[in-house]
Amino acid sequence: MATIEITVDDEKIQQLLRDDRGMAALLEPILNQILQAEMTEHLRAEPGEQTDDRRGYRNGGYERRLTTRVGTIELEVPRDREGTFQTALFQRYQRSEKALVLTLMQMVVQGVSTGRVKEITTDLCGREFSKSTVSRLSKDLEEQVQAWASRPLDQEYPFLMLDAMQIKVRRQKAVRSTTAMIAVGISEDGQREILGLEMAFGETEEGWQRFIRQLKERGLSGVELATSDAHQGLRQALQEAFPGLIWQRCQSHFRRNVLDQTPSDYRDEMHEVLDRILEADSQEEARTRLDDLRERLEEKAASALEILEDGFYDATAVLALPEKYRKRLRTTNMLERFIQEIRRREKVIRIFPNTGSAYRLVGALCAETHEEWSTGRRYLNMDEYFEWRDDRSVEGSPGEDALGRAASLNGEQAAQSATVPA
Repeated sequence: MATIEITVDDEKIQQLLRDDRGMAALLEPILNQILQAEMTEHLRAEPGEQTDDRRGYRNGGYERRLTTRVGTIELEVPRDREGTFQTALFQRYQRSEKALVLTLMQMVVQGVSTGRVKEITTDLCGREFSKSTVSRLSKDLEEQVQAWASRPLDQEYPFLMLDAMQIKVRRQKAVRSTTAMIAVGISEDGQREILGLEMAFGETEEGWQRFIRQLKERGLSGVELATSDAHQGLRQALQEAFPGLIWQRCQSHFRRNVLDQTPSDYRDEMHEVLDRILEADSQEEARTRLDDLRERLEEKAASALEILEDGFYDATAVLALPEKYRKRLRTTNMLERFIQEIRRREKVIRIFPNTGSAYRLVGALCAETHEEWSTGRRYLNMDEYFEWRDDRSVEGSPGEDALGRAASLNGEQAAQSATVPA
């Protein structure tokens, strides 16, 4: 676009200083001038100007409300007689915003929404939508999400994180809970990637098996450590898919489980106990620290000690890795923060009109975030990991199934016989 000279009159500046609209009042004339400049560039002529390369004529305009982060802005969008003008201001939505608007539109068309939803779609898009428009936009967005979801995974992913969220979807004439399963991998290049998404009727072992099998069919390989919560079906699916995998129980979930069984007057001290154990330099040192605290814990929080003992080897499995990788791989917090971003948009909808709309919205957010992560700053430097892996191969130590070991051993037996590769 050519250089645009923007002017703002004194009245607008005064309005900026005294009215609640603030920046919206300042932005409105600027955007209207940009629209007029875009039309001039499109027609290659100013209003009333006669030039040899003019490509058409103006034909009035229409009002359009644009919802922005600084407020709602009233715009006067120009038209040309041939109807060929399109402004760059409205030309593109991010995929996730398209999905959000599209879902709201579907709710309107299918008659399962309130008047408020209809108002939101009109505010966001400037007009109401027909069924044919919804169908066309659905197909376009679904193709984009499907392209992301079916892409080949052509690298190794040493580190894997998995989690699930529950959303409400209208199915079979009732509102039913539906599970969205999400997998994040850290590639051999050290980049974060959202590997895939699966919608299921519930969080079951069969659902996790199907999801992980699909990831493997697309090329998922080289997984050394996986972090997740303690869902038994997920653990079993991981063990079957990746024999020898080190399974790390999310320490955030583990802490909550222990603290839930801790008397309220002892919880501050229990926080310190967990810090001492989980931040040890090795699993052996963590075991020694737990043994040293056993007598006091039996007296103050016997139930919490039982939870701590049962989950000790699972929650400290990450100590097998070099120190620089432990902090980011000991919890699923990174994935949970992403799920909170999904929740922020889901709250607008509350109940999805069908499974397809849920998949499009969550999938669009996954695809966008995947692009940001995979093309952004490297998440981990993997040099030390490859050195650690090569050392283990030379020593011949990686053949033990850490997931099965942690699940089958506990108490004193685990303390004596369970070993974790250093």
